[in-house]
Amino acid sequence: MELQFLGAAGTVTGSKTLVQCGKTRILVDCGLFQGIKNDRERNWQPLNIDARHIEAVVLTHAHLDHSGYLPVLVRAGFRGPVYCTEGTRDLCAILLPDAAHLQEEDARFAMRKGYSKHNPPLPLFTQDDVRHALELFKPYPFGQSFMIGDNLQGQFSRAGHIIGASCLTLEGGGQRVVFSGDVGRMNDVIMQNPEPLKAADWLVVESTYGNRRHDQVDARTLLTNLVNRVARHGGTLLIPAFAVGRAQMALHLLCGLREEGAIPALPIYLNSPMAIKATEAFMQHSQEHHLSPHECQRMHSMVTYVETPEQSMDLTTRKGPMIVVSASGMATGGRVLHHLRQVLPDHNSAVLFMGYQAAGTRGDAIAHGHTPIRIHGESIPVHCHVEHLDSLSAHADYQELIDWLRALPKAPQMTLINHGEPAAADALRCHLAEQLHFPARVAEFKARYDTLQPQSAPL
Repeated sequence: MELQFLGAAGTVTGSKTLVQCGKTRILVDCGLFQGIKNDRERNWQPLNIDARHIEAVVLTHAHLDHSGYLPVLVRAGFRGPVYCTEGTRDLCAILLPDAAHLQEEDARFAMRKGYSKHNPPLPLFTQDDVRHALELFKPYPFGQSFMIGDNLQGQFSRAGHIIGASCLTLEGGGQRVVFSGDVGRMNDVIMQNPEPLKAADWLVVESTYGNRRHDQVDARTLLTNLVNRVARHGGTLLIPAFAVGRAQMALHLLCGLREEGAIPALPIYLNSPMAIKATEAFMQHSQEHHLSPHECQRMHSMVTYVETPEQSMDLTTRKGPMIVVSASGMATGGRVLHHLRQVLPDHNSAVLFMGYQAAGTRGDAIAHGHTPIRIHGESIPVHCHVEHLDSLSAHADYQELIDWLRALPKAPQMTLINHGEPAAADALRCHLAEQLHFPARVAEFKARYDTLQPQSAPL
């Protein structure tokens, strides 16, 4: 097999790996670049392969940095199957239409306000592109093998992280290549543990937290203190949350604390149509998480779901004390921006980030104390209290990755490290060499690697 990294090399987004085995060419993941402008602009650049010549796409999970480029690929002529787990299919049916809606809405808003440099501003993809993409999905259960073309066999195993998230094993040409996808954490608050890997000739592993350990901050204590703080001051606690995974985590913790009496019974609003639908899908895949029926039910009984644009606009005008969970998690778009315009200048309010903030995003800027923040062409001062809670990340840190990989019966011939900032990826390479004695190198953007020549330089 030959591997070429068309994304998630030198960055944590845009996951796309071109795999060629004989005449079969597939993409493992098909994600959007996010974060800094130079990365985002790659979404508008054509791939270095004709989409019509790609036989299939295999998705490890539904997050947009792994699935969000698929509508663009379909518009460019891709018509092959999209293999994934059932949970990934269900979440993509929520995430991709919402992403298209936001693309179209942002383009219309930019047109009305006149702050875009493009005339007219265009969406990267549309609802029609998404509809055509979703028609190509072919889900398979965890552990069931499936054929890709004439000479590749795939199989998914649980990766934790979010509903449907998988590690992918590809076998072909006498080689077994394993893609970690995004790996969840052992003993996660809500998700089941990632399954141990069985064997790999070549391993492709993520490195989002390749140079960091997660904070040992007690999330419940920090959240309790923040809620009580805004309650005393009559402010708003705003939690920008990824619609899949982090939003459900936030609701679970808030509802638990409220049930125990640790926080007052402030109104809790979930203002994200995508997160609302994702929460419903979360309930339907109970075998992938370990929340009880009661813990799931209280997400409905204690939380007000804000669905329509009119309800969302009304919510942004209300005074606290209250709690608002809204997407997107890195504050790159969506309804959370309208809440940030109200909350950031308010000394009585607070913002809590609960997940990874990619370099160049508003979330990263706010978490690092930048002020003012540009939102919809305006400069918004930051006077509210800001916290970044890293201990609830859905990604394994470097030591958790190392401990997970110890289950492999022997070292792979080569480990390629992707999905990480340069410092994080290289740090994980060192940890793999020192602790597991794995031969490893950091994947280079657009470089090609021949699995039959593990020690050679990239092609």
